[in-house]
Amino acid sequence: MLSNKKIECPNNLLDLAKTPEPLEAAIICAGNALSIESAMEASNRSFIRPILIGDREKIEYHTKQLNWNIESFEIIDEKRDDYAASIGAKLASEEKVKILIKGHIHTDILMKAMLKKDLNLIGSRRLSHLWHMTIDSEDKPIFITDGALNVSPRLEVKMHILKNAVDFAKKTGIIKPKVAVLSGTEDPIESIPSSIEAEEITKRAKEENIQAIVYGPLAFDNAVSKNAAKIKNINNKVAGEADIILVPNLETGNSLVKMMIYFMGACAAGIVVGGKVPIVVTSRADDKMSRLASIAAAVIAAKN
Repeated sequence: MLSNKKIECPNNLLDLAKTPEPLEAAIICAGNALSIESAMEASNRSFIRPILIGDREKIEYHTKQLNWNIESFEIIDEKRDDYAASIGAKLASEEKVKILIKGHIHTDILMKAMLKKDLNLIGSRRLSHLWHMTIDSEDKPIFITDGALNVSPRLEVKMHILKNAVDFAKKTGIIKPKVAVLSGTEDPIESIPSSIEAEEITKRAKEENIQAIVYGPLAFDNAVSKNAAKIKNINNKVAGEADIILVPNLETGNSLVKMMIYFMGACAAGIVVGGKVPIVVTSRADDKMSRLASIAAAVIAAKN
């Protein structure tokens, strides 16, 4: 049942990530093969100019294995993960880097460094995680949020998650994204709290004049399949055409994305948005193409 399909980085993401000058990016705990390989690929494409933070010996070992000349790049020798994360966060706070990229480090350690109040990396928005999902290199993306950061977000937090996703989707060229607020049903039912909340999010999106077409509750089939929506007689502008899937909780989003990766060979570009700088937060099991796609997404997010 597991897919043997080779993961393909989407061309639209790579094209949108092209910039006149590469963006400064801090690679946190860069001393492992996959982190170095994806950083090299992104650097060779002129997406980023990396600052490599981590164990210098390991960094130099892996770059030599790849024949990557890093003489022109800065290396900050730091063996402790929490210290490396703090160094990266401080660089972002001082506007010396535009992107933070997770290397071989636990996400909670990296995010703890980001959330220090004195660094002013968090604005009025709640941070949220977003996946840009594609199957083939020319595929139209679907965005899934939040499946990695906010575990069981309350309604107010979901409005932040929604706005963050809409803002990013617009940067990829989707002028007015269609957002499906996911539940297990297309009708508001008291016994399914996520459906009641989805109805309220739809109402608030209109009241707050969010520049997107937002509708919920919608079950997943009705959100992505016109045929399923037609059979169930569901008529709205989002049904069967969703660009963004706003999930009820982390477990739902995480499971949905992992199923797409392992059963369909999807490319998952994952970033944290809503703060002063985007953060590339990949799974330690992600391959080079998914990591490159995530860096490309962060470059797009960092553009004004």
